[in-house]
Amino acid sequence: MVELAGIGPGPFAAMLLADLGADVVRVDRPGGPGLAIDPRFDVTNRNKRSVLVDLKAPEGPARVLDLAARADILVEGYRPGVAERLGVGPEACHARNPGLVYGRMTGWGQQGPLAERAGHDIAYIALTGTLGMVGEPDRPPAAPANLLGDFAGGSLYLVVGVLAALHHARATGTGQVVDAAIVDGTAHLSAMLHGMMAAGGWQDRRAANLLDGGCPYYGTYETADGRYMAVGALEPRFYDEFVTLLGLTGFADARKDWTRWGELREAVAARFRSRTRQEWTAVFEGTDACVAPVLSLREAPHHPHLAARGTFTDHGGITQPAPAPRFSATPTTVSGGPALPGADTAEVAREWDVPDLTKGPE
Repeated sequence: MVELAGIGPGPFAAMLLADLGADVVRVDRPGGPGLAIDPRFDVTNRNKRSVLVDLKAPEGPARVLDLAARADILVEGYRPGVAERLGVGPEACHARNPGLVYGRMTGWGQQGPLAERAGHDIAYIALTGTLGMVGEPDRPPAAPANLLGDFAGGSLYLVVGVLAALHHARATGTGQVVDAAIVDGTAHLSAMLHGMMAAGGWQDRRAANLLDGGCPYYGTYETADGRYMAVGALEPRFYDEFVTLLGLTGFADARKDWTRWGELREAVAARFRSRTRQEWTAVFEGTDACVAPVLSLREAPHHPHLAARGTFTDHGGITQPAPAPRFSATPTTVSGGPALPGADTAEVAREWDVPDLTKGPE
């Protein structure tokens, strides 16, 4: 796989494929992308190799096309038309390799009124209706980091798309272009909610529904030490266990009576504020009340369950999520740290039989 260097969802998608065993060669540009962190710590470039190519130099496009001729997949995250202007668009690549899967990762997509406009995750998810679902009703929508748009609606849909297209290419010998747009993927994630809204089971406003914080037994509560507990006691038996362990009486029938939800919320909040997060964690430990402590990024790797599963791993002094999902016959691992720009040029040139990669500017 060839990855034309970018930021955000493209590199994450390539990391996921690298985690699953793909030989990913990242084509870095001189000077690096605009928002890049120190490449030694950019774990989205783990398990990859890097070569350095200046696509604006006369010889640059030919060297990328040499790589594309030997690849199964190429992924780029430029604005529409940029790859074509650089000489490495789908037509040029397919002329060298008709079976190539050409993945395009953008926010707005390849067509549409906004296709040429700049943007970032928060603007993309804003238009899909998903950002407007997040947060409290009397405050601005809460920004969910860039997990919902860039990585869920973007990277994961790109990965699904290129793998499906690869299956087709191997069956037919014909490659194709995969147009993965964050607006499309994020909208697709809300499919269930659109169905619920059509059925009258979802209100089109924040914190007014079962799964968006509107329900008092599905949400988060502050504890005595200023930390938080998460509650998801949706089903009757889970709810019964939840209110019992919380020490609430007189609320057995409040689960279905939304007229009492305000009263129930106040009672639940008061109980949680009476003890620390650690104390409540102990109360709900080993139960089916569906309650968990809200952990920080630094705390999460040390949780006993995640530690037992190896959900996080340490590589090169960096604690990071381990590859997912898991396979019984072909286990995955973090075998290499972040690829440093250009560090693998000679190795890739030899193994991919692209000797011109090692040449200087012509």
